[in-house]
Amino acid sequence: MFKKLKRNLKIFLLFSYQSLKTTGQSRQAIFLFTLGKILRFVFLFGVIFLVFSKTKIIAGWSLKQVVILYLTFNFIDTFSQVLYREVYRFRPQVISGNLDLILVKPYHPFLRVLVGGVDFLDLLLLVPYFFLLLFFIFQEKISFFSFFLYLTLVINGLIIATAFHIFVLALGLLTTEVDNAIMIYRDILNLGRFPIEIYQQIISFIFTFIIPIGVMITFPVKALFHFLSLKNIIFSFFISFFLLLLSIKSWQIGLKKYQSAGG
Repeated sequence: MFKKLKRNLKIFLLFSYQSLKTTGQSRQAIFLFTLGKILRFVFLFGVIFLVFSKTKIIAGWSLKQVVILYLTFNFIDTFSQVLYREVYRFRPQVISGNLDLILVKPYHPFLRVLVGGVDFLDLLLLVPYFFLLLFFIFQEKISFFSFFLYLTLVINGLIIATAFHIFVLALGLLTTEVDNAIMIYRDILNLGRFPIEIYQQIISFIFTFIIPIGVMITFPVKALFHFLSLKNIIFSFFISFFLLLLSIKSWQIGLKKYQSAGG
């Protein structure tokens, strides 16, 4: 078991090194991409402060709580993009037939099609997001247990993000449609920048029990400030592992129905 994990880690690091070499080929693109990400982050950060300049509480959330929520969103979103950027390149592999070569390799295809293209540009931004998040959290009087529960639910949110990306891969096997699916996921996830309580009740229900964006983003912060009930904590872990198992099953079904380049 240990040897297999060690071997998979070596393969992952090899793919990551290749991705780093590809990323470093255009310095201008690196600068423009990073600048655009920073400007968008600062603009939305400013919007939050602008909104709270008119009111102190929105749907039961204070300014500091919404800031932590926004930073939590950025951390989870950026972390998943760092790891799963290769999903965005999956469609060309399917339609070109390169996926056939990946499937016959003596390692799990997820090492290539899921985590085989680490995005080092987003990794550069992940570090300041992380320290900003810790800075604002430690400004509050947070108990160790609340912080531990918060971290656990953040990891739980990353599991849900993993499941969504595997669903996209499975859909790519069945329909070769990846680009629109991943963009729909991105658009829906962006709604998680703000507390789900600000949306209408039916929308909040959908974002909690059907498309669990609220579980990914809002629940960890609610747990940090003792807003989350034990029932919802248990539900969070249940829905993440259920979605992960369902996504893996979908991938297996997709493999059975996949028609290779040779028919």
